[in-house]
Parts: sequence; structure tokens; C-alpha cells
Amino acid sequence: MLNHALKTHLEESLENLLNATTEITSIKSVGGGDINDAYQLIANGKECFLKVNSSLKYPAMFMAEHRGLALLKDHSNFFIPKVYFNGEHQEFSYLLMEWMDLSANGDWREFGISLAGLHSNTDPRFGLDHNNYIGNLPQINTLTTSWSEFYANQRLLPLFKKAYDHGLFDELDHQHLMRLLNKLENIYPIEDASLLHGDLWGGNADFCNDRPSIFDPAVYYGHREMDIAMTLLFGGFPAEMYEAYNEVYPLEKAWRDRIDIGQLYPLLVHVLLFGRSYARQVKSILKRF
Repeated sequence: MLNHALKTHLEESLENLLNATTEITSIKSVGGGDINDAYQLIANGKECFLKVNSSLKYPAMFMAEHRGLALLKDHSNFFIPKVYFNGEHQEFSYLLMEWMDLSANGDWREFGISLAGLHSNTDPRFGLDHNNYIGNLPQINTLTTSWSEFYANQRLLPLFKKAYDHGLFDELDHQHLMRLLNKLENIYPIEDASLLHGDLWGGNADFCNDRPSIFDPAVYYGHREMDIAMTLLFGGFPAEMYEAYNEVYPLEKAWRDRIDIGQLYPLLVHVLLFGRSYARQVKSILKRF
């Protein structure tokens, strides 16, 4: 149940936003994942989506998500949910946005075209001007001019070290990782950094109002094959999505050969969140490369 003090605070915040007396007349708990509590609110007859978590455990998480959604909204043709506001009250952090009626059925060619359009927003530097989160893990985005350096030092090594310290990897795994990192510069084609969703699995992509939609981002500028690899981690998106993407913004040759390397980062995230079963996948990839 939504905390009463937080409910009152949200009503007051909505009154300031709308310049009108506001009453939340319905609060319904909905699926929010492993980190957040999530609710459907009806305020003055309007449906809203509310995410709540601990401001102590996850400082500035929703501020970063708000900024990420704004970047996606400003630089893509995807349907991105409108954020009304985010903030903190007592021990709670919250993010209030428009309610979306989502559907898994839609035009996946249009999705591929929209993803290619998002990735066409480029920068010579990899990273972002602020840090954010992927899942409940801090994501460091210090700007770097080399993809291989960024991917090694700000993605793979920090998460591998945490998992190593928890006994999930051993010294041989570390040797395999370092061998791969020494080859990275020659593995990935040289491209400017693309604006990425950053956590583009099927649970963060759908259709809303007959338009492709993405949400729950972990935004940064990175190699665009990272988003592509993430789409393929848990079964993949329909084939027409990749066909349309490649018609608009063709991936470099042998991109499929690099998918496993791009999946190392989200797999390491899953190692830290869910444990040993994902560590086996990481070990297998490192041995191959």
C-alpha cells in the first residue's frame, strides 16, 4: 500500500503542477520489477504511473531515469512516456509519469527504423555527462574518446571485480578477461558513439498508441552494437526489426560475431543481481575469445 504521507505529498505536488485542487481517488499496485514498487494512480480522473523506491539505497536513481527518458524523447521517434515529475519525500524516491497501455503487437519494421534513428545521434565521446543506473547497479559514464577503453574500464572491469570479490569468478577467469580486453581495440569497428537505450531487452520495449515504445533506460553514448546485442540476449526481437535497422543504418560486417562480447556487460549485471547461473555464461564467452 502506498505510504499515506507520500500520497499526500504527491497530491500537493500535482496541485502545484496543475494549478488545481487534486485528489488521488485510486491506487492500485502493479508489477514494478525487483527494485521498485509500482502503482497505477488515478488523480482527477487521469491515469498515472508511479514508481517508488528507497532514497537511501538508490540515491538520484529516478532523477537519472527522468533525464534518460528526456534524452530519448528529444532524440528519437519512439513513444516515450511523459514524466510529470520526480522527487524525494522522507525515505522515499518517486517518479510519476503518464500511464501507458502497452501491447506486444505492432510494426517491428517501424521499431527497427526508430532504433536506427536513435543510434544516428552520435558523439565523438563515449559515456554521458552524468552517471545513472542499470538495474540497481550504479553505471559510471565518464566521457572517454576510445570505445575499447570505455568498455574495458567503465563496464567490464568494475563489474567483474565485484563478482570476483564475491567468489563468482577465479583467477583463470580473470586471465581470460584480460586477454579479451587486450584485443578489444581490434575487435570492434571504429565508429562514433551512438545514443543508446542501454538496457534494451524485451521487457523494456513494446508498442503504445500504435507506435514503438521504449522505457526504463540506462542511457549513455556507446557502441551501437551494445543495444543490438542486448536485444538478442533473451530470445531476440522479430527478424524484421533487424532487417529494417540494417536497411536504414547498416551494421558493420561480422556484427553477429561480436554479439557475445556485447552481451558480457548485461550478463555481468545479472551475475551481480542473480548469481552463479549467469557467471557460467560469462565464463563460456571469455573462454571462446
